[in-house]
Amino acid sequence: MNKIRKGDQVIVLTGRDKGKRGTVSRRVDDEHLEVDGVNVVKKHVKPNPMKGAVGGVVDKTMPIHQSNVAIYNTATAKADRVGIKLLDSGDKVRVYKSSGEQIKV
Repeated sequence: MNKIRKGDQVIVLTGRDKGKRGTVSRRVDDEHLEVDGVNVVKKHVKPNPMKGAVGGVVDKTMPIHQSNVAIYNTATAKADRVGIKLLDSGDKVRVYKSSGEQIKV
């Protein structure tokens, strides 16, 4: 079970974007994810007339390692760690480590 999922609000812990908040737009693989507005780089793109793409310099969001972000707890307005809790019904849910309350998606 992934502790950070698509649609979660996260805050960056390290790197040049430290302190920025954003929403996870997609998971690239098991360890990397893309966050809106974080790790944006300038990418030089060649024109492709077959696809109708115009060339030039574009801003592109690059993946960031999940160890460099933490989930954002809106109740405390701080970064928080995520734990997995097993309910009586047998379902696994994600909880905040600081308060123990369930994470709402």
